[in-house]
Amino acid sequence: MISYELTVEDLADTRFAVSPLWETSMSLWALRDPGRYALHLPWLRAVIRELDPADTRLLLSLVGPDFALPDFITPSPGAFAPSFEDELAPVRDTPLDVVRRDLKATYAPHPLADALRVADEPDDRPVRALLETICDLLGRHWEIALAPSWPQMRLVLEGDMTYRARQLAKGGARLLFADMHPNLRWREGVLYIDEMIGHHHIPALGRGLLLIPSIFAYKPVPPLVPEEPPRLAYPSRGVATLWAPAPDGDATALASLLGPARATLLHLLAEPLPTVDIARRLKVTPSAVSQHLQVLHATGLVSRARDGRYVLYRRSELGDRLAGQPGD
Repeated sequence: MISYELTVEDLADTRFAVSPLWETSMSLWALRDPGRYALHLPWLRAVIRELDPADTRLLLSLVGPDFALPDFITPSPGAFAPSFEDELAPVRDTPLDVVRRDLKATYAPHPLADALRVADEPDDRPVRALLETICDLLGRHWEIALAPSWPQMRLVLEGDMTYRARQLAKGGARLLFADMHPNLRWREGVLYIDEMIGHHHIPALGRGLLLIPSIFAYKPVPPLVPEEPPRLAYPSRGVATLWAPAPDGDATALASLLGPARATLLHLLAEPLPTVDIARRLKVTPSAVSQHLQVLHATGLVSRARDGRYVLYRRSELGDRLAGQPGD
């Protein structure tokens, strides 16, 4: 078990970030064990034939026997939403003693994989070459496997952060962590993370806590090494909708009355959704969605309510009747 001791100041400095580098690194788990990632099978089928097997073999060697990843390929994002290139640049400058430390921690107590054995050598040159190769391959993997879908992924992650911010506002830290994952427990100023490889207690000491929602994390992911700043990746809400096809426009009388786009919107709004989430699900721009929502709201078919920075839309009772669905 790993635990973070958070003071009032640490809670005040709890913040969120999205990280394309973290997603690139953690997507290796899905390639390593596809059976654990049934929701991502559409993504796997699409990208597996595009990846170079030799590149993938080396990248998969970074996944330890217990599915740990070296901390140096999942550093703390330097901004709320950095670019992949901005995140990868400092990784190339990782001190070689940190590269050695993290690779050994990833495999402990087992020996390193053959492709990583140079980390056991005292000569810095092969370790530097290994680091450069890893960074190059991560960049290639990002371009092929993640970058084409990143706009949709980022909307899912931002939707999760919006939900978490509401939870924090409504119930403080206890509610923030309550449904984040079953392995997380908040009690008396300490966040406990169960079923971890490591076993250490870490006082945050004014460093705050960085929370990173993730598409590919299947459980909470703190750093392996206790010296790293407090941070935690966790499974994002909404992943099940990421690869689902957009709902078809209704070709019946409703579509004839409203048009296919507005009929599709009306069917989608059985639950309250913000514009960005609707746009992500329909794979269109938020501005296009907003134009249709304005019409549906003006005609009384949807209602809206502000929740923090977002406006949530939902079918009204009239919209339920028109869509052929019973109201709540």
